[in-house]
Amino acid sequence: MARDYARNERGTEMSLDGLSTGDAASSTKTRAQIAAAEGQPWGRTYPQLIILVFVLNVISAGLFIGLVNRPVYDDQYNIVDVHMYAAKGLSSATLLSHRNPPGPGSFVWIAGAVRLLGGEELRDARIAVLLSWVLLTLGILFGARYSSFPQPWYGALLTLLLFPHAAEATATALTEGPALLFAVLGAFAWTEFVSRPHVTAGTLVLGIVGGLSMGVAVTCRQYYLALLPAAALLALCQLRRNGMSSREKSRRIASVILSTVIAIVPVLLLAVVWRGLSSPGMATGTSYQMMWKARVGLNFSRPIISAFYSAFYLVPLTFPAMLRLKAAQRWQALVAALLGGIAAAPFMTALLQPGPLRTLVLAALRIPYAGVALFGLIAAVAISNAIALGQLLWEQRAIVLSSPPIAFALLTIIFFVGEQFGVGGNIPFYDRYLLQLAPFLGIVAFSCLPRLTCARLMALGGLFVVSNVMLWRYAFGN
Repeated sequence: MARDYARNERGTEMSLDGLSTGDAASSTKTRAQIAAAEGQPWGRTYPQLIILVFVLNVISAGLFIGLVNRPVYDDQYNIVDVHMYAAKGLSSATLLSHRNPPGPGSFVWIAGAVRLLGGEELRDARIAVLLSWVLLTLGILFGARYSSFPQPWYGALLTLLLFPHAAEATATALTEGPALLFAVLGAFAWTEFVSRPHVTAGTLVLGIVGGLSMGVAVTCRQYYLALLPAAALLALCQLRRNGMSSREKSRRIASVILSTVIAIVPVLLLAVVWRGLSSPGMATGTSYQMMWKARVGLNFSRPIISAFYSAFYLVPLTFPAMLRLKAAQRWQALVAALLGGIAAAPFMTALLQPGPLRTLVLAALRIPYAGVALFGLIAAVAISNAIALGQLLWEQRAIVLSSPPIAFALLTIIFFVGEQFGVGGNIPFYDRYLLQLAPFLGIVAFSCLPRLTCARLMALGGLFVVSNVMLWRYAFGN
């Protein structure tokens, strides 16, 4: 399907420069027709599956919150900042006393709910996190119905709800939920804003809300700084659109500048108070008795690790992408993957970070050489899948370049990996950090491969099981 569509489109390739609302609607209609031809009417199937997974996640989180009323995982650390903001509010003094690596945005969100609910602090904090996931899901389900590009956002939301760590981040006092709420809804509003052919009061509101939301997301989790250059570059490409009058271009430039400035303001204010992107306690190491430090610095291993984990999690999201390649391409990809797996095996210790993948490989190490062999195999599969996905992206470049959400997702992934060069300190790149990138991985995965086959549904079901096992192990003292 992907190759046939790419061949049909090569004579009429579009770019970001030529995008219009008509192009968007036509592109979306074409993808819907392809999916329907393959027996997958995504306009109905995706929302139904999303609602099912969402309801199961909410039930799981609700039961956990009700039954496990004790700190687990990072609850004991995060509740310290939640308590401070709930008791003292947001001020320069509380910002300077901030303890944890993530920014204050998520903690302020949680603290607001704690003050409002007025019950047991830990339980109220978890309810606030669950609420952020509920609002995010409802926001995308509602907004996608009126979007020119609904499928990418359905893919983003489905991936996010199924992703390992999602259940954990829904039912405990982690900061990912509020950060994802602002990041994903902000990205949705921004891409809708830049994809519209004319600047109106309505589109300007979308741009302002999208920019502000993405800026707040950065104050929640600093890794979302990747959203800002991705948004700026996407807007720059849109400004080069053919057929735009000088007056319309001037209005577009002014609206983009306004939205970008609004996005930068929350980040700039935080950076002025902290004198950087890390709290003084994390920058100096005093927050955790000199055990952990987080600051700006040069890091060459972290981008490789983040790229490896991105490729690894794309495997179940795009399974089985390798079958989409021609026979000759498949053999070339397999040879490259085999060599890559062999080359990666000696660096297993450096590449594996805290999370389910490392747990799996360490369990295999009980058998001599089994752990190294398993890691090499996993690396090879991830590389071969990345090659196959890259080939599909190239074949479908007409769709990629004509869809602002897909282009934005690819730019965000690139900038997310690239910004790791500047992450200093000694905090590992936890497996959980990929949850922040999950919706953008989902946009790419489900836009290139929209069909939900039985094999793919089984792979996605496996992610859901892993996610809930990771949460409910805490109920039994792990």
